[in-house]
Amino acid sequence: MLRIKLNELAKGMDSGPLQAEVWKWDGIGWNEAVAQQDEDFIRADDDLFVTIPAEEGLYRIDYSIKLLEPIYLLTEWEGSGLRAEVLHPAPFKLKEGTLWGYINNEGRTVIEPRYDYAEDFQDNGLAIVQRRDSSGLIDSSGREKVKPVYSFIAPFAEGLAVVSDAKGYTFIDEKGKEVTSARYDYLNSLHEGRALFSKQSTTGNSSYGYLNAQGKEVLPPVYLDAGDFMNGTALVKVSEGEYALIDPKGTVLHTYKHPYVGNPGDGLLAYQETENGKYGYLNLDGSVAIKPQFTAAMPFSEGRAVINTAEDYGNAYGLIDKQGKQIVPANYYEVQQLGENRVALGTPVYADQPYRGSRYVIADAVTGRILSNHPLLGVNNYQHGLASVYDAKDTYFIDKSGKKASQPPVIAGAGTLSFSGSLIRADVDQRTAYYDRKGKQVWRQNGVIPLRPPYSVLEKKYKPNRDYLVYYPVIEGIASTEVSRAVNDKLRSLSLAEGVGSGGPAQDFSYTGDFAVEFFRKNLLVLELSGYKFPFGAAHGMPTRIYEHINLSSGRFYTLSDLFKPGSKYVEKLSEIVGKQIATDPQYSYVFPDTYKGITADQPFYVDEAALYLYFAPYEIAPYAAGFPTFRIPYAEIMGLISTEGDFWQSFH
Repeated sequence: MLRIKLNELAKGMDSGPLQAEVWKWDGIGWNEAVAQQDEDFIRADDDLFVTIPAEEGLYRIDYSIKLLEPIYLLTEWEGSGLRAEVLHPAPFKLKEGTLWGYINNEGRTVIEPRYDYAEDFQDNGLAIVQRRDSSGLIDSSGREKVKPVYSFIAPFAEGLAVVSDAKGYTFIDEKGKEVTSARYDYLNSLHEGRALFSKQSTTGNSSYGYLNAQGKEVLPPVYLDAGDFMNGTALVKVSEGEYALIDPKGTVLHTYKHPYVGNPGDGLLAYQETENGKYGYLNLDGSVAIKPQFTAAMPFSEGRAVINTAEDYGNAYGLIDKQGKQIVPANYYEVQQLGENRVALGTPVYADQPYRGSRYVIADAVTGRILSNHPLLGVNNYQHGLASVYDAKDTYFIDKSGKKASQPPVIAGAGTLSFSGSLIRADVDQRTAYYDRKGKQVWRQNGVIPLRPPYSVLEKKYKPNRDYLVYYPVIEGIASTEVSRAVNDKLRSLSLAEGVGSGGPAQDFSYTGDFAVEFFRKNLLVLELSGYKFPFGAAHGMPTRIYEHINLSSGRFYTLSDLFKPGSKYVEKLSEIVGKQIATDPQYSYVFPDTYKGITADQPFYVDEAALYLYFAPYEIAPYAAGFPTFRIPYAEIMGLISTEGDFWQSFH
């Protein structure tokens, strides 16, 4: 890899810092951005440089002055309907792990971080928060209005919120009172005074009906399938090959006898005339609006629908009007309706590997005319004339012309921007920040985790290409420079934050890595290093998790055997304890029969102040969905085996 210093170029540029971009020729244009290392939080190296991969090709370096105060144009809709003070959910990296709290418009913490996750405040002044995999509700003062006892809480709709627990689904009102005494196998939010629910029969089949806002079953569960009410009607499946459009009282307005009928959109319904046949569209009265001719047909919206014409599960998507005329020719790998009469047209980034994602351009949904050819790698729906997008380099807003909007900010990395009251929330490269409407940053997720003086953990970012992102820890405060370097070099290596190229078609996987402080006491720091590798085209990726136990005084990394007396039969004893938990504790009923054969001498583990934890990788003794089966063993159970005078035990006692 070639490293080029740009310090000389920056001399005399008093109006702002120098920023540089590196682009690679892809055979068509300078469309491939070469990712540069994010140097946030580097404290010792002030050199400005760019890196070019040691791969044959044509490269270009663009440099310019970054304005200290971005240009700002007030949007017409700013201030309309905005409350004077909106609280914003924000994640904080702490020695207790990543916890969520709330900040105000100035970026000051208003509700201390104490939740595992926190959502936006809703119009009724309540916000959904999570603690230990359970959800509850708080008000803007941080007071609990509903204790975190539910496994799930949906946003409020028409005064009620869907909640679920081990017994099933029900409604709660804004005071947290449960509206229905019954529990349902499934319950959707209220739509026009009706909520779709389902019940499962003894044969395993589900039937659907509707509740009203008082939680009463106004339409009994007699339908094989059903959709939400919209514009006073809902589509239900009466029997095999028969669908009906009903009103809120259950009165049948129209009947459709076809193998498949889809939910209505703009007064049209997708349908199949024959089993597994082509798709067309019906009018609400059941007459044919567009004859079956498509291999896929999405609901109409804004007078247009996305269709597919490719055979054999291929991709040849286009956009049609209500007469079936193609506005956008059906030759795109993806077509996304973005709202406000705009669509995104996607073609594979790599033609021979279409599953690796698309490159999008923006088009006018009315005329089909392409507005901007600049390749985008991610697009979101339009709202108030703006859409959040990202390309090979930055995340930013585009306007309805399809070009970069005057509304800041522009942030290096891939993610989304969204409006949060008078602020703009940025979720980019798996980190959160907030900006005001002028593009000034008012808050960002912290990159330094304080432990106790002189120790802290510094977050560093490694992103050599768009498919590889790792946040890795750097421990500060270790007295010996040599020990500090050795510890941090090892942590970087264990985090897989080195040795990756510039990506491209040769890299057949994506990888994300992160870390958290699991435990800190006295001189012992336990770091969790997590990762997720996704081979392109696979059904799912594979998560990894390792815990490193580090003595901050000596720099020593401990293993499981270091906790026990030399010569002790800790493997046999721990194997017996885990085996007993699997056999007797119902929470481990998911373990595959006869797969557990005991633990190994170097079994993955971590410790806290009260117990030892042993864990297994996905698929090792249980299904993938079970994650990392973990077994807690209190020290009191194994105290006779622990070397209480040993270096490991003494590091945190």
